[in-house]
Amino acid sequence: MKIDRDRLWRRLMHSAAIGKLGETGLCRLALSDEDRAVRDWFSAEARALGCEVRTDAVGNIFARYPGLDPDLPPIAIGSHLDTQPTGGRFDGILGVLAGLEVVACLAEQGRHLSHPLEIVDWTNEEGSRFAPAMVASGAFAGVFPLAYVLERADKAGVRFGEALEHIGYAGPGPLAPHRLAAYFELHIEQGPVLEDKGIEIGVVTGVQAIRWYDIEITGDCCHAGTTPMAMRRDPSSALGALLTAVHAIGTSDPGRSLSTVGIIETHPGSRNTVPQSIRLTVDLRHGDDRALEAMEQALYRAGETVAGQFKVACAITRGWTSPAVAFDEACIGFVRDSARSLGFSHCDIVSGAGHDAVYVARVAPTAMIFIPCAEGISHNPRESITPEQAENGARVLLDAVIGFDGGTTV
Repeated sequence: MKIDRDRLWRRLMHSAAIGKLGETGLCRLALSDEDRAVRDWFSAEARALGCEVRTDAVGNIFARYPGLDPDLPPIAIGSHLDTQPTGGRFDGILGVLAGLEVVACLAEQGRHLSHPLEIVDWTNEEGSRFAPAMVASGAFAGVFPLAYVLERADKAGVRFGEALEHIGYAGPGPLAPHRLAAYFELHIEQGPVLEDKGIEIGVVTGVQAIRWYDIEITGDCCHAGTTPMAMRRDPSSALGALLTAVHAIGTSDPGRSLSTVGIIETHPGSRNTVPQSIRLTVDLRHGDDRALEAMEQALYRAGETVAGQFKVACAITRGWTSPAVAFDEACIGFVRDSARSLGFSHCDIVSGAGHDAVYVARVAPTAMIFIPCAEGISHNPRESITPEQAENGARVLLDAVIGFDGGTTV
């Protein structure tokens, strides 16, 4: 069996036209009309390959290709089809469409594995519209209750459940996850390591820990031209010092610690008015949970320091957290063996980004495969891979799945 590079690329480019943003970007937010369109297309493609398609109560799509033994749990292959507001054409999407290509390789030869195969599109992986990220795969793994997921609201106040009903992808409840034999996820690296080292395949051994924070700095709203600087309780002055502290936290363990301020909002947001309050988000990451805990404590101390220095209030609330994850050694071994047997240069790598595999790993043996992306750019319309790189990842995926299953039968 061979991966059909052209067929895989055609599907990727077809997807890239649904929610197209500029020449190479995508805006396909979770549970939007664009998301519905790509879901409809994906479901039709899967059915044409002989898959049974069903949707669960949080909108996750499962396309099952039958196995020789219907009593065996399925081997799942998946990722997500939603994007960032200014996203690229491959983040997540490659993993779902490579799953279609694996099934297409089997179907065109009339072959089946012992296990059923299940291609999964996880809902709202990005978390751009409904926070937190990966909420639907988390619900599948039992981390988030169904009611919690359905009540998530976007900036316009639209609830997850309402949007799911609107696009027609609300499956039957209650949420009843089924057993998986294993889960494999192919993804672009979203970082520069593989390209920089000239390596074709990343064997992902785990995912680093992540914690998100919401911070509100509150002072006094006053006129920008009449209140002397020394008499102000100015949140923006405190913000500058806090941003410096967040950067220091992110560089405290070079090569391993990371920090990001993703959103800053001022209120009332007037050019000639000292703000009453400023809200911001902070993202902290590290491959070790204990090190991340130390980074969190440093953030709390920084908040106390700027509050005292600038006579403001600084409230820090920890939101979503994702502990460090180690993937299944046996599944990792199948990926590593596949890369080696196919002749690809490869190395072990820890994912810096969160993925649905983080939650699925709690309920099924899991591994991930990375391919390089140009300059490591992701969450950006400039995100780019080549057809050959997509094919390489899909070949390793196919071979690893066959290895886990133990072989194919006509």
